Amino acid sequence: MEINPAHARRKRLTQGIAFGTFRILSYGIALLLFYILGFIIVKGIGVINWDFLTLPPTDGMTKGGIWPAIVGTFYLMIGSAVISFPLGVMSGIYMNEYAPKGALVKFIRTMTNNLAGIPSIVFGLFGMAFFVNYLGFGDSIIAGSFTLGLLAMPIVIRTTEEAFKVIPDSYREGSLALGATKAQTIWKVLLPMAMPRIITGLILSLGRVSGETAPILFTCAAYFLPKLPASMFDQCMALPYHLYVVATSGTDIDAQIPIAYGTAFVLIVIVLAMNLLANGIRKHFEKKLNQK
Repeated sequence: MEINPAHARRKRLTQGIAFGTFRILSYGIALLLFYILGFIIVKGIGVINWDFLTLPPTDGMTKGGIWPAIVGTFYLMIGSAVISFPLGVMSGIYMNEYAPKGALVKFIRTMTNNLAGIPSIVFGLFGMAFFVNYLGFGDSIIAGSFTLGLLAMPIVIRTTEEAFKVIPDSYREGSLALGATKAQTIWKVLLPMAMPRIITGLILSLGRVSGETAPILFTCAAYFLPKLPASMFDQCMALPYHLYVVATSGTDIDAQIPIAYGTAFVLIVIVLAMNLLANGIRKHFEKKLNQK
């Protein structure tokens, strides 16, 4: 079949325009991201020092550091991981390995995906109504941890499901043929193979919740609390809410703006560190699996 030269030229031109447009958009998004990161780094790195990272805020948050907010953020991240990881992994395993395929499972999966897209302020309102008021936790780290755990759980569930889906059925069939039970097959064969993706999804979800303000605003965040919390039932400061406070309210906004940029810089470093940690853990598990 003879190819029309004019048609071939039009096709190449169309493809060139499409690829060029995609390339320009990709570079534009990357440049915008680098500009935002560079702007915050340039504005915030000047206030970063040992005192800023290890001292509590003083003088109406115009001086001092952000140590209580850093500690509070890590408390919330650890608490949300303890809640979202086991429940999310078990739910994902059940959905993929045990639940009968049908309309009910499709509905639950759809609702899980919708939960992942719900604005975080809705989780915050639920956390205030249920954990703070109904269960009587009050404004506390445990109430904030449960709320952030619920926020992260849909991501962990979907990550676990996808991690188990990509494992070939031959591993399941081989394990069952050797006499292993379904539970033994999941625990000894499938879970170790899926763990790199699961851990990556968990850490990325924690990177997301570490920057959320609305859920902790209603459940645990303190406006000014220079002392570290003594228990999980105490309030705490947290970096996202502290950033909002110093940038929008206080006794001397001009003096607080550099502190706001420094807080944003530290928060970005934490999120980037979580992403690098996720990649490192994934590669570590993949290396161990390849050695086996």
